[in-house]
Amino acid sequence: MTIVVWVLLSIFFVWMGFLTFLFWSLYRHYNTIVKGTTKKTLQSLLEDILKRDEKTKEDIALLSKRCDTIELDGKMHIQKIGLLRFNPFHDTGGDQSFILALVDGHDTGVVISGLYSRSGTRWYAKKVQNGKSLDHELSEEEAQALKQAEKVEKTEKEKK
Repeated sequence: MTIVVWVLLSIFFVWMGFLTFLFWSLYRHYNTIVKGTTKKTLQSLLEDILKRDEKTKEDIALLSKRCDTIELDGKMHIQKIGLLRFNPFHDTGGDQSFILALVDGHDTGVVISGLYSRSGTRWYAKKVQNGKSLDHELSEEEAQALKQAEKVEKTEKEKK
């Protein structure tokens, strides 16, 4: 019977040693978690983390809203530029005339034409809204400059 007692005592001490090792591991891990905090309870530490998490969510929502506002405002500034040089009159040399399309994110803006001839240079401006002229028809070259502005924006988006 003494052998059975010795075996049971051995198992008991091994088990106690294993439990002690687990306890010290958990205790050391707990101390690592709460190290540097004034609150020593795990519950208060977790509550503090949850409060900071809520604050972070509110900040992210605010930043997201602000980013959306900035993005909408940005669409109202000149974003697309198209420049086309051409020769409208065959009696002059070179492509000294040009068309400059300046439009925002909604394709609203202005098309400026500068036509050079031997007798002088003439300037024209046409309002553009949603990619179409409001008051006057766009010439073939002006429409081409608008399309060029759209292509520039598409290639910029593809690069990103």
